[in-house]
Amino acid sequence: MMAHFTLASLDHEPRRALIICFGMGTTFRSVVSWNIPVTAVELVPSVPRLFSYYHADADQVMASPFAHVVVDDGRRYLERSPTKYDVIIVDPPPPVRTAGSSLLYSKDFYTVARQRLEPGGILQQWLPEGDDATQASVARALESSFPYVRVFHGMEGWGWHFLASERPIPVRTAAELAARMGPGAVRDMMEWGPAASAEQQMDLLVSHPGTLDSMISLSPATAVLSDDRPINEYFLLRSRFGRWLGMK
Repeated sequence: MMAHFTLASLDHEPRRALIICFGMGTTFRSVVSWNIPVTAVELVPSVPRLFSYYHADADQVMASPFAHVVVDDGRRYLERSPTKYDVIIVDPPPPVRTAGSSLLYSKDFYTVARQRLEPGGILQQWLPEGDDATQASVARALESSFPYVRVFHGMEGWGWHFLASERPIPVRTAAELAARMGPGAVRDMMEWGPAASAEQQMDLLVSHPGTLDSMISLSPATAVLSDDRPINEYFLLRSRFGRWLGMK
């Protein structure tokens, strides 16, 4: 859904995509089904080599002329590469409180990402979890970095999908989103269900919108998440001493 929902939400036909964090390769595989060039950046060399453990057709996907995997730090890759993308999908590995993970949620990161988006391009940020302060700080970072941000709860009732852009993001119905997908992309999206059609699958996401304001209101005094203020990594202070420090 990170791939299909984001690509179908563009105001133009997608031409090139970037994924930061390879993981199981599921999102990478999904973008390839759109028949557009896609680059996945993964920090750990052994992770892409496990692609076939999760997907039987991994070798076929990797052989596609559209597929490209780079072993590098995602933030560093963005800073050094001059290439621009219609979609940048960011899927940092959980848990959100992991040391160093703030570098893929910070306002400073989004400043770099904006420079690598084509006009009308969309950045998709996935936040799988987070206490009140983490949610508020991530929401503030996106709000301060992009003029247009949309938020959706995850299909299974947990996590948040953020779509961020410098242009208005088209508001489309589930049917309109599904209609923008090719047959290969539809097959990929429906592979694991749980809905019976592409429209119903999209509706599981678009029917659960959220707002930045509601997330920020969970901890209104929390600052913007930045490189030098990694709010998500301060979980120990909040969990053990928050009551005395006035932290949430």
